[in-house]
Amino acid sequence: MNWEQLLSLKRHGDTNKRLRSEQDETRLGFDVDYDRIIFSSAFRSLQDKTQVVPLSKTDFVHTRLTHSLEVSVVGRSLGRLAGKQLLERHPHLKEVHGYTFSDFGAIVAAAALAHDIGNPPFGHSGEKSIGEYFKTGNGKRYRAQLTEKEYQDIVDFEGNANGFKLLAQDRPGAPGGLRLSYATLGAFMKYPKESLPKRPTQHIADKKFGFFQADKHTFAQVAGELGLLQRGTADDISFCRHPLTYLVEAADDICYTIIDFEDGINLGLIGEEYALEYLIKLVKDSINIKKYHALQFMEDRLSYLRALAINTLIRDAVTLFMEHEDAILNGGFDVGLMEKSRFKAQIKDIISLSVDKVYQANEVVEKEIAGYKIIADILDVYLDALVHHKRGEASNYHQLMLSTLPGFYRNTEASLYHIILNTCSYVASLSDGAAVHIHNKIKGNQL
Repeated sequence: MNWEQLLSLKRHGDTNKRLRSEQDETRLGFDVDYDRIIFSSAFRSLQDKTQVVPLSKTDFVHTRLTHSLEVSVVGRSLGRLAGKQLLERHPHLKEVHGYTFSDFGAIVAAAALAHDIGNPPFGHSGEKSIGEYFKTGNGKRYRAQLTEKEYQDIVDFEGNANGFKLLAQDRPGAPGGLRLSYATLGAFMKYPKESLPKRPTQHIADKKFGFFQADKHTFAQVAGELGLLQRGTADDISFCRHPLTYLVEAADDICYTIIDFEDGINLGLIGEEYALEYLIKLVKDSINIKKYHALQFMEDRLSYLRALAINTLIRDAVTLFMEHEDAILNGGFDVGLMEKSRFKAQIKDIISLSVDKVYQANEVVEKEIAGYKIIADILDVYLDALVHHKRGEASNYHQLMLSTLPGFYRNTEASLYHIILNTCSYVASLSDGAAVHIHNKIKGNQL
């Protein structure tokens, strides 16, 4: 792969190439990507979506929105630092094409901002609950009417694939969705493959899948424009990652490692004494012990340690990216950057503590259990209404339910697969609070 193609400013529908040298420096195309994402309704819904603790009543626990903003900030730093070194290594990118280190930062920041945009309510259990509905719940009755890959899209419903759908799918009057640059879409795609075959190799790009069958034509266009290396066959689409995806992933890894740990301490689920003990190897070269002990409040001490730890991991990730640039460009780098980190042991210890004390806390587990029931019931009611309408058998109740769906999701002229996929996407678009509200309505618990 080569950087000239990978940094493509092209958007859906463009007939001519967009040249970096002709960009308006006051608002670059990559900056436009960021703006379009942050003003989208899908992004706004993240303000009430679970990061770790579902339906938290405290104001300091992260939601998907605050997490995404923080990942974007870290991603921008990663992109700029790596971009500065890449331009020194490949000077023609600047001298001939006009790219700056800020371009790399803007691409990674925009892709990182969108990295959770397709995730359902109630955290990661939301994805699993959609899949379980079709695997073991009432949704399994549709199995015989779907192809193998269509069915796999549903039973392994994937937030990353749904994110690509939201960013790039055609909508009436709006072809290409948000019409982001192909560089940003490429950096967004952590798993550039379809749902089957499932985990064909141990390569990081094969861990999950990144697009639904409904969107594979759009995906192929983006991959072709960027010059991504093909890994699969004509029958099983799979490509190497866009190199900047590794930085997007690193930004996410850094943030959830450190900030979920911080949330656990703020919630009282992890003792503050663990903070310095677990972070000391990350901050020992930069901490001012006198300043640390002068901070009177726990929140300030945690903030100080968090900032130092994140900075250390940013520098480490950029070093790794540059060391392995050739392997990344050739598709031979098969793990996430932080898997090669010299702080891997510390990262693993922090995550293990967070899993034990936060992710598996009773408050979290109980609300995830409720989320399973809520999502299954909503899917049941809407799919029943849509399928009966498609067959010309809709009752008055079905019609009433359809009237509560946004117009885009009411289309029953499409195939059964598209109806199911759109319904899953609608449920995934709901915030935690909206899902609870709809569930209360359909169960008659709220007027």
